Amino acid sequence: MLDPGLVGVVGAGTMGSGIAHVFARSGIRVALCDVDSRFLERAMGQIRTNLGREASKGKLAVAEIELALERIVPTTDRKELARSTVVVEAAPERFEVKREIFRALDAMLPEEAILASNTSSISITKLAAETKRPDRVIGMHFFNPVPVMALVEVVRGLATSDATFAAVKELSVRLGKTPVEVNDAPGFVSNRVLMPLINEAAYAVMEGVATAEAVDQVFKLGMAHPMGPLTLADFIGLDVCVDILRVLHEGIGDPKYRPCPLLVRMVDAGWLGRKASRGFYRYDS
Repeated sequence: MLDPGLVGVVGAGTMGSGIAHVFARSGIRVALCDVDSRFLERAMGQIRTNLGREASKGKLAVAEIELALERIVPTTDRKELARSTVVVEAAPERFEVKREIFRALDAMLPEEAILASNTSSISITKLAAETKRPDRVIGMHFFNPVPVMALVEVVRGLATSDATFAAVKELSVRLGKTPVEVNDAPGFVSNRVLMPLINEAAYAVMEGVATAEAVDQVFKLGMAHPMGPLTLADFIGLDVCVDILRVLHEGIGDPKYRPCPLLVRMVDAGWLGRKASRGFYRYDS
């Protein structure tokens, strides 16, 4: 049985803060690392808000809020992660960014430590090859919002050992999640299926087949989706969608994964979805 002791999380954005939240809520100490203290302050505020929301719904005792927050140590110094038994990388979806993080962590962590990535599309095998511990590298793909969504895609790279997979599967269960085993391939299962749907929905808008509202209504009312694909794209972040589509296009080589030009133009304009107050829809700041 893996005793997490201290878990590191690299990246204090939406996903990283959510991952730190679920570890701390589960009684595990967390070192939450980012390059800028402003990102860490924002993350800690969001975690406090989300813990309070859980308490208001009776999912968490009020007294547990401060206890959970005390388990999280925000830091801009990666050396604070050096005693971690597991580190989850939750940096932007760019291979060169993740490669630098994996190389640095591999050099400082104990030999037995597990390196996990929250990547939603990038090859675990390729990331593992940047380290001297490929058997201890694995994908741990959480879903947004992390405190609410039950799924973790546990992604096995070519060299991932059975022991590493078993330890991460067990850890996911401890967090209250349902781990699903997936083999390494561009986009894994979730985004290999989801992103072509979002992309085709964007094409339908670009080509004047229907408005964004109409496309989403078709899926909500006709397919019983809780939200339409374009609302979901805004929620994920249109820049993230384009990044994942590019990974799929490059990795699989099929032109059906080429990002819709409308999506690319919207990202170029800074219309990234909810986080930018504008995407396919407008949002309050």
